[in-house]
Amino acid sequence: MPIRITGMNSGLDTESIIAELVKAQKTKVDTLKKKQTKHEWKQDAWKDLNTKIKKFYDGTLSNMRYESDYRKKTTKVSNTSAVSVITGANAINGSQKLKVKKVATTAYMTSAKLSGNNHANTQLKELGIEGDSKITVKTSGGNKEININGDMTIDNLVNEFRNAGLNANFDVDSQRFYISGGQSGAAGDFELEFYDKNGNVDLDTKSKLGFNTLDDKQYLDAYVEKYSDANYAQTLADAKTAMANAYKDEINIAANLIQSTENDIQKLKDEALVDGLDLDDPDNSSEKIKERIAELKKKDEADLTEAEKTELEELDKKLGKAEEYETLKERKQNQEDTKKQFEDCLNPDGSLTADVAAKVEEKVEADKAHALKLQEQYNNSAAGKTANLGHMTKGEDAVIELNGAEFTSSNNVFQINGLTITALEETDEAVTITTSEDTDGIYDMIKNFIKEYSTLINEMDKLYNADSAKDYEPLTDEEKDAMSEKEIEKWEQKIKDSVLRRDSTLSTVSSALKEIMMGGIEVNGKTMHLSDFGIETLGYWNAADNEKNAYHINGDEDDEFTKNNEDKLRAAIANDPDSVVAFFTGLSKSLWGKVNTLMTKTDYSSSFTVYEDVRMKEEYDAYSEKIKKQEDKITALEDKWYKKFSAMETALAKMQSNQSAVTSLLGG
Repeated sequence: MPIRITGMNSGLDTESIIAELVKAQKTKVDTLKKKQTKHEWKQDAWKDLNTKIKKFYDGTLSNMRYESDYRKKTTKVSNTSAVSVITGANAINGSQKLKVKKVATTAYMTSAKLSGNNHANTQLKELGIEGDSKITVKTSGGNKEININGDMTIDNLVNEFRNAGLNANFDVDSQRFYISGGQSGAAGDFELEFYDKNGNVDLDTKSKLGFNTLDDKQYLDAYVEKYSDANYAQTLADAKTAMANAYKDEINIAANLIQSTENDIQKLKDEALVDGLDLDDPDNSSEKIKERIAELKKKDEADLTEAEKTELEELDKKLGKAEEYETLKERKQNQEDTKKQFEDCLNPDGSLTADVAAKVEEKVEADKAHALKLQEQYNNSAAGKTANLGHMTKGEDAVIELNGAEFTSSNNVFQINGLTITALEETDEAVTITTSEDTDGIYDMIKNFIKEYSTLINEMDKLYNADSAKDYEPLTDEEKDAMSEKEIEKWEQKIKDSVLRRDSTLSTVSSALKEIMMGGIEVNGKTMHLSDFGIETLGYWNAADNEKNAYHINGDEDDEFTKNNEDKLRAAIANDPDSVVAFFTGLSKSLWGKVNTLMTKTDYSSSFTVYEDVRMKEEYDAYSEKIKKQEDKITALEDKWYKKFSAMETALAKMQSNQSAVTSLLGG
């Protein structure tokens, strides 16, 4: 802005005069700015409401469309200290008998107490270990060799055990090694085998580190006895039976996994069909979809038609479902291949096939030879002669018996036919587990739906029926200067609360939702309404202002208005859950479909928007253009008046100069 020095000759307050001369034009700018501000507040109100409508549409309303989401079940357990159960949607209703025969344990080695006052930096030669030897750590993840010598410290050895996948520690206070498996159950079991530099069993080093276990000699004697002539046939038979049972368990597990995957595939296909996508159609494969996406993306975005842009958005959605579908099919095929691999190892009668049985026999023979060799080595060693021994606890799987069938798990958790069973402690008597429809779960789902809908419709009614603010306009900066912050806030809130009053779009959206909620849904040839389930409004005279279209559930203990009424909804869920589910899925589909239509993209609105956001933005931008033009006019008018006053000042200056000259000549 130029610096103007005016009124020096005339003595006039030129700026004030010009300000008054352009005041009318400034008033026009203020009027436009007020309209734009009010328009912006209306945009904000619609954005907030649209967000809430879309949240209802994407969340509760979308989920309520599918029967599978209502199939909630619960399981009661007669002995909760022995077992806990989580119920899946696929669980079968009814009572079952369960015994916890064994809980999973973690493999654990507690060494013998070492002599002396050892610590992390104590070298192994101080324990009497000289020369090189080796420890083989055997776990389900494979074998790991640890090379040791006298210069290695206790801390070095502990770290080597940890690197081998075990949990290890040396406790200075008790002077013992504590080692456990990396996971619970038989899968976490481990063995420590000691060998000298020549590859012979080194029971001497094992003893000096405290890892010679309690009853090693008795264990070896029993091990050898297991393969004696008297017991060999039974040992071999037991080994074959154990192998056959292991294959049968794996077959059952694979079958359960296949069924679960089939359920996931069917659910995905059903969801896709609702969106008009047939996943079995070859044209809907991920490869075909990617080809079409690539074809469209070859064009510059600006060259894409609206139809192509919409298609691209839809293709992105389809691609996710298509890829998920193909992944599930591949998973099922892998599971079926695994199941067949185990089935090929068994004869029709459940016994091992000849080639597998032969391998078991080879293994038993090898174990026999190994047992005899170990016994000989032990008898030649001093390791078993000391009374200071370590203790080894084997890792064991949890075992339960459900309806007479036995199941195992490495971590006490069992996934069986829709139930997630966690074994907590062993039982002498059978535990009764009873699965039934979770009427509370279905009830809560419907209750939440009614609550969300009512909250949303109440807000719409409140906005539509808001008090008039026709005498209120957004404040100019000058007007704000004359008011306190609290007065300003109260003034502006009055306007903001009324921006959607009697809004035609709001009326359309609200009326559409109310019409569907009041309408009927056909169930098994009969038209049913919300009132058939005890879900009604309070009535015009009983409901508070702007809550006349909210629904209440009779018998709802959380509703002060209807908690004492007959609970028809719970009764309906208990007596005929299928009809309840059919009604509310139908109602939800109708509501979801209507909102989907209202959110359809048009020339005046974006996708997933119920109001004309595009048109409103154009109107906002139009206000900005009008304000700029009007401000330019004011600037031009001010410049015009400043030029005129400047000319006047120049003329006065000349006149004063002439007067001074005349006065000087006259001797003044």
